[in-house]
Formats: sequence, structure tokens, C-alpha cells
Amino acid sequence: MVHLKSEEELVLMRRAGKLVAEVLDLLREAVRPGVSTGELDRMAEERIRSCGAAPAFKGYRPAPSMSPFPGTICASINEEIVHGFPSDGRRLEEGDILSVDVGACLDGYYGDAACTFPVGAISAERRKLLDVTEGSLNRAIATALAGRTIGDIGHAVESYVVPLGYGIVRDFTGHGVGRKLHEAPQVPNFGRSGRGVTLQPGMTLAIEPMIMAGREKVLIGEDGWVVVTADGSDAAHFERSIAVTADGPEILTPWTSP
Repeated sequence: MVHLKSEEELVLMRRAGKLVAEVLDLLREAVRPGVSTGELDRMAEERIRSCGAAPAFKGYRPAPSMSPFPGTICASINEEIVHGFPSDGRRLEEGDILSVDVGACLDGYYGDAACTFPVGAISAERRKLLDVTEGSLNRAIATALAGRTIGDIGHAVESYVVPLGYGIVRDFTGHGVGRKLHEAPQVPNFGRSGRGVTLQPGMTLAIEPMIMAGREKVLIGEDGWVVVTADGSDAAHFERSIAVTADGPEILTPWTSP
């Protein structure tokens, strides 16, 4: 069931979203060759807790059979798409791309967002992947207008990236966000215009294109968490939480574009 947020709830969601955006901007400045993803994770947790919030991902367990997620951030490098474990043993190298997903719960409401950062100088191919993925997010957000549909959002992503030769992660989707980290509806990065749930003012969505430079097949690691491209190609991930309003989409996680 989709929960439409009141103005009072949106005030709280703006606060949670602003914190998440601040964490991503903080990490952007820290990403460089030689830094470990464990260091980035501690920076994120310190900032979140210092603001009276709780990390949304740490200890998260989507199914009883899965181990709890160990980090504050998801830190996914190169061919890793999402859910990479942060670790002191994983140090960034010149030319890598690092996808960082951050969630925080503040005063009972969640913010959720992600960016893919270049590590030092990256190849032209990786730069284009980042630009296309972020561009698809921007197109999806621009489509999130009251009266349109979830299918319109997915179509905005798919119709942009596929003709450019990129693959879409179809096994994982965006989602509603609010009093829970994951709420209805699911927000796929593919779809047909005019299909699916109709967007209404008060809906709050986490829109998150996950795009691959290669084929559309993914693998899940033995830990049940990390998702990688099956062919070893690069992947990028950009996400914003937004609110559907009568005046158009409102970005709740205003991180700075990398």
C-alpha cells in the first residue's frame, strides 16, 4: 500500500534527505587513491550519528536467512553494482569508479541516495558510463509528475540508456521510502509509458538507475549481498529520494553532482 506523506512528514523527510546528501558530499571529498572503503564507512557513520540519526543499512537484514549488512554505506567498486561491503582491506586505486549508497533514519523517517564517484583520473569509457547513468536519473526525476505513472519513470531510463548500448539492472529496483527504508511501490528502471501505479502528490520515491557497460546479466556473491556484472563490465549507480508534488518533483536528497 502506498503511503502519501503529509506536509509535516515531508518536513521530516527533507531533514533526513539533507543529511544523506551531506554524507555523500563529505565522502566525495574523501574519495582518492589509497583510501580504504572502511575509512569512508567510518566517516559516514560518524556524521550520521553526530546528527542524532541512525545508519539505515547497518544491521539491515531483508530475509532471516541472510546475514545482517555490516556497514553504514554500500561501497561497490567497478564491476560491483550494489551492496559491496566496506572494508579496511579494500583500498581505492587510480582509475576506479566507486558506487556509494547511503541511508539514514532521522526522527523516524528515512533518506536514501547514491552516487558513483571517479577515483582520480578515470577512462573516457568510465566517464561516459557515469554521465549516462546520472543523465538517466535526471530524466526519470523529470518524469515523476502527478498524473503520470511508475511505468513512465522506468521508460525514461530504458529509452535513454539502451539505445546508447548500455545494460539495465532489471533484478533490482527503486522503491518507495518514508517511515520504512523500503515502501511500496517498486520503481523499476524499465517499463512502458502509462503503465503501473499513478503518481500522486505526497508519494515519496527512491529512484535509482543501476546501469552496466556490458550485458544485462548479474551475479550475487556467496555472501548473498554483493551484486556484480556477470561479464565483468563496469557498473554505475545514482539515486535520489524525491517527493511528488502538485508543482513537480522535489529532490529530498540534494547531493552535488560528481
